[in-house]
Amino acid sequence: MEMISPVESNQLLAALEAMPLQELLGRARDLRLEGHGNLVSYSRKVFIPLTQLCRDVCGYCTFAKTPKQVARPYLMPEEVLAIARAGEAAGCMEALFTLGDKPELRYAAARDQLRQLGFATTVDYLEFVCAMILKETGLLPHVNAGIMSEAEIARLRKVSVSQGIMLETASARLGERGGAHFGSPDKDPQLRMAMIAAAGRLQVPFTSGILIGIGETRLERVEALLALKALFDRYDHLQEIIVQNFRAKPDTRFAGCQEPDLDDLLWTTATARLVFGPAMNIQVPPNLSYGDFPKLLDAGINDWGGISPVTADHVNPEAPWPDLVKLEAASRQSGYILQQRLAVYPRHVTAMATWLDRSIAPKVLRAVDAEGFAREDDWTPGSLAPLPPAREQGRADRRLDALLAQAVAGSRLSEREVTMLFSARGGDVDAICSAADGLRARTSGDVVRYVVNRNINYTNVCSYQCGFCAFSKGKMSEQLRGKPYDLALEEVARRAREAWERGATEVCMQGGINPHYTGSTYLELLRAVKAVVPDMHVHAFSPLEISQGAATLGITVRSFLGMLRDAGLGSLPGTAAEILDDEVRAVICPDKLDTGQWLEIIETAHEVGLKTTSTIMFGHVEAPRSWARHLLRLRDLQERSGGITEFVPLPYVHMEAPMSLRGQARVGPTWREVRLMHAVARLVLHPLITNIQASWVKLGEDGVAALLRGGVNDLGGTLMNESISRAAGTQHGQEFAPEQMEAAIAAAGRRPEQRTTLYQPVPAERRATSFGAAALADLVMTPFSKVAANERVSSRGQSRMETGRVQR
Repeated sequence: MEMISPVESNQLLAALEAMPLQELLGRARDLRLEGHGNLVSYSRKVFIPLTQLCRDVCGYCTFAKTPKQVARPYLMPEEVLAIARAGEAAGCMEALFTLGDKPELRYAAARDQLRQLGFATTVDYLEFVCAMILKETGLLPHVNAGIMSEAEIARLRKVSVSQGIMLETASARLGERGGAHFGSPDKDPQLRMAMIAAAGRLQVPFTSGILIGIGETRLERVEALLALKALFDRYDHLQEIIVQNFRAKPDTRFAGCQEPDLDDLLWTTATARLVFGPAMNIQVPPNLSYGDFPKLLDAGINDWGGISPVTADHVNPEAPWPDLVKLEAASRQSGYILQQRLAVYPRHVTAMATWLDRSIAPKVLRAVDAEGFAREDDWTPGSLAPLPPAREQGRADRRLDALLAQAVAGSRLSEREVTMLFSARGGDVDAICSAADGLRARTSGDVVRYVVNRNINYTNVCSYQCGFCAFSKGKMSEQLRGKPYDLALEEVARRAREAWERGATEVCMQGGINPHYTGSTYLELLRAVKAVVPDMHVHAFSPLEISQGAATLGITVRSFLGMLRDAGLGSLPGTAAEILDDEVRAVICPDKLDTGQWLEIIETAHEVGLKTTSTIMFGHVEAPRSWARHLLRLRDLQERSGGITEFVPLPYVHMEAPMSLRGQARVGPTWREVRLMHAVARLVLHPLITNIQASWVKLGEDGVAALLRGGVNDLGGTLMNESISRAAGTQHGQEFAPEQMEAAIAAAGRRPEQRTTLYQPVPAERRATSFGAAALADLVMTPFSKVAANERVSSRGQSRMETGRVQR
């Protein structure tokens, strides 16, 4: 069904009431499926009632107390911190501050304690404790502080990730004598809508909703929902709409009132979904319908709200939170996957530059995955932490089955379809990995290949300032590990000879974009290796280096590639790709090649007879849509040129990366995302790219062994002196010797096989030499010298002239 546009309330109500309830629920479910699939979210929180004093006297409320009913008007800072730390220990990520409205305007006791604490108003104190929570814990505050001025909202925006106030109703009638809001000045609907609008102007992720069963009519419910929809359409800031059902409580004016029944709650919830459409987050608190809460999924909700394993619902203390294990089981039995989120929803997380204060954004980035949900575990690439334990989880999204069948058949999926695969969770991830592994078995059998090689990174001096790189040294990176170097050609040759003596068939050579290098430099590096080991395959020079080399010689990329090929270059690494999506590249490497330029250089290499690998670096600032674009662009390139030998996912290692040190990136992909990247790549690139490689440098032995069961058939190179990932902080070593490599492959139930760079069998002599190799000699790291570099450039000027004469 098309999303309903705002219309006159009575016309909408007539249309809704003319619809049978089951039809209405079915349309709501369809919209929810369109916007959220089979995911139902929740926030694990602690409830911190900073004060239960309130100047309002709502007819149904038991939260509000008088000074005689509480030990102190406000919780003390140490009490707040104790609650927060208990929540953090229980896996909570949200600190929900709910408090009475402006108690200092009614009670002298409130004013006195605020004065003793050093604050003038409740909002002043709230701002202080929110800042304390951010500093002392990993929790993220969400504040429900009642009516606030625009200036107060702005202050709290700096110390919270989201704010909220329930509209409850758009009917001023309920504020009249006998009404639920009589005597409660802060429940004036116009005042509340003005505050919600102010939050919109300030770009605050905001929660609101309606309370049903307090004397309003269905028409008034529709009016309230449409009023909220109008505010959302104007400001785009509402992140969730709550439909909360009234519960009659003893010792209140409304103690004898009838509560809305389940059908009435389902009707209103489905109406909210139809009013707001597929994308909005619609929530019904499960603890207020405890016996029937799984049925709420039939009304189009996609969120269970905040649930605490530590604190009670102080607004509804008689209604316990559902046990999280029970909630997950009930969701799964209804065909849904339960997923934890933060207090700020994914839509606003992924656009945090707009919606979050810059001081808070780093904490949020450390806590989320690529879609903006809470990370499922503490594992990160490059660390020695154990892999997250496997969990038995049911399937949820059967729409994926058709996509898997298409991919296995070799069909090209669309960007939207690939993104759906990357968004899989729970048992659907296992299904995707199983399909990828079955395809791997049919394509590659049980053989797992690797190459004995050595990395030679000849310089770490670089004029580029990529936010993810801890390897390069330039004006902005002197504080990072290591010193600037520029290897002498003799050292490059020595390392190549030593690698050959240890059984290598390949040297992989890449470096920073040294401003003192020219195209002649790359030719000299290549010749230095070929002169001492003519049979060594040289796999060298990223597309960025190719671009620089051609430009410095004043020739085309095609001509330069031809010169390198003729001088003995065997193949190119498909690095410098990062993410082939210019929206992302503009953030992480704005001065680098753009997507089109990278693809053009790789395709040109294929045209001149040079094979290449292909890579992706994922887990930093990008989203699954960018992964989909990247894979499809590689697939399309391979269909045109056929020159890609393998695809290598490179999980982002965050520990020493500049943009992570500045709090501008996530902490790498989650383990679920790593599994999906390798498995989805197998499926999406089939049958054009048949080798999917896992990086032991970034994932460790256990990680790559697990991925061998999810579509991977290659473990890359033994590397000898890996240094780029090491500079970023990985702890998985610098060489994976053939003995270790083959033992790991055999332990996974696969058959190891050494290969060449171009996936040919290695001679028996090479294989035999690679085992029992001597220890590597100490490296000679030639310090970078501008004087020496300038002298080398001067000497290369003559070489460039000679190169030009030969070309002509």
